[in-house]
Amino acid sequence: MSDVTLLILHDHETLRRMFAELAGLRDDPTQAQAVWTDLAALLEVHASAEEEHFYPALLAHVPDSADETKDAIGDHDEIRQGIRHAQSAEVGSEEWWKGVEETRDANQEHLAEEERDDLPDCLRHMSLELRTELGERFQEFKDKHPHARGLSGADKDPDRYVEAHQPD
Repeated sequence: MSDVTLLILHDHETLRRMFAELAGLRDDPTQAQAVWTDLAALLEVHASAEEEHFYPALLAHVPDSADETKDAIGDHDEIRQGIRHAQSAEVGSEEWWKGVEETRDANQEHLAEEERDDLPDCLRHMSLELRTELGERFQEFKDKHPHARGLSGADKDPDRYVEAHQPD
């Protein structure tokens, strides 16, 4: 099984590729909707898997990671807000593309911060054995929620999230 950091990075590359593909579909709303549907689902599954497995482990094993975690949960909320904005508009309309772009921008910011801060912290403070165990749980979570099935897509309050997952 894979190290959780490698699984997260793989998802990041898939998300970047899908956003690039979507950008080339401005003149094809039907195809844009198909790509967007898969992309929005992957964004939710990825964020939920991180919230379920990665960020609780970061809080438990990386000193002073509460602020990083709060920022990441807030980023996930911004991504979800962009998704909801796009979903409230007619596919292919300027308003729909505005929601897609809001989602893309929030996602790009999140990926950059996670790759610069959270993943290196994970590599420094967690053993390969723990990262592999987290990777197994991360992948199992994703497998249990294909196309975001069973996930609410609801925002999470970053302060409450950290409070609930902060080890004693």
